[in-house]
Amino acid sequence: MLKKFKAYWYRQDKVAYVFLAPSLIILFLFAFIPLVSSLVISMLNMDIFFTDIHFDGLANFARAFGDERFWNALKNTVAFAVLEVPLQIVIGLLIANAIAGTSLFSKISRSVFFIPVVCSMAAIGVVWSLLLDGNIGMVPYFLKKWFGISNLSLFREMKTAMGTVIAMTVWKNFGYTMSILVVGIQAIPSDYLEAAEIDGATKRQRFFRITIPQLLPSLGFCLITNLIGSLQVFDQVYVTTGGGPQRATETLVYYIYKTGFTNPFNLGYASAISVLMLIVILAISLPVYFRMFKAEEESR
Repeated sequence: MLKKFKAYWYRQDKVAYVFLAPSLIILFLFAFIPLVSSLVISMLNMDIFFTDIHFDGLANFARAFGDERFWNALKNTVAFAVLEVPLQIVIGLLIANAIAGTSLFSKISRSVFFIPVVCSMAAIGVVWSLLLDGNIGMVPYFLKKWFGISNLSLFREMKTAMGTVIAMTVWKNFGYTMSILVVGIQAIPSDYLEAAEIDGATKRQRFFRITIPQLLPSLGFCLITNLIGSLQVFDQVYVTTGGGPQRATETLVYYIYKTGFTNPFNLGYASAISVLMLIVILAISLPVYFRMFKAEEESR
């Protein structure tokens, strides 16, 4: 029996499933089951204490469409993604182009710029909160001392809170984009750049006519991954602003957390918002993905 089992799974057309099995099991346990569970819970009236559970159909979804706070969180999430993703990609691209060489300075610079990526967002949020605090922060202190700017509290002002969260996120994550683009730049055949230089092309022309077109697959990957990640923003908001001031930085994931795991502990409604957020992410990211995929296919 054991020999027959081995002979069956060692066949060339079956052995691939053996190697795929661990990943498929992990995906099933930690992705598929939670997704189905969220869909089921979203149609229930259910709190975190599992009291008075009953079927509510689409009532939670209907409630979301009439919930002003849900629309505010959606607006803030989309605004965050629209501003943060292009900034991160542009900064990562410019720095990657500047330090893509093989010199010791370039290697050290890449290591330094990548350090924030491996740090915890919660820890970075705490550090930024302390640095920018209007009472004890070092940055407001020196701005007041050198430039006379007083009463500066960037995380507590409605006009500056979201912009500060975006700046902190870009500072932490641009090293990720930079590292991917550095590899893409290093993979560009040197013959292209040398031929363009011989023909009299300037650095700017070589950058826009050769480097960027050759980087389109890498840029597309960065765009998709950064876009999906930015639509799930939570850590930095939770640590720095708590969704304030006056819910100016409250995002969808933060609203889901506040709804499901703090008073009123409404897991059904929180799950319904999670499903709607999934739909929003798919609606925004899939067209971008297919557009980039189509452009890559046409360029071949």
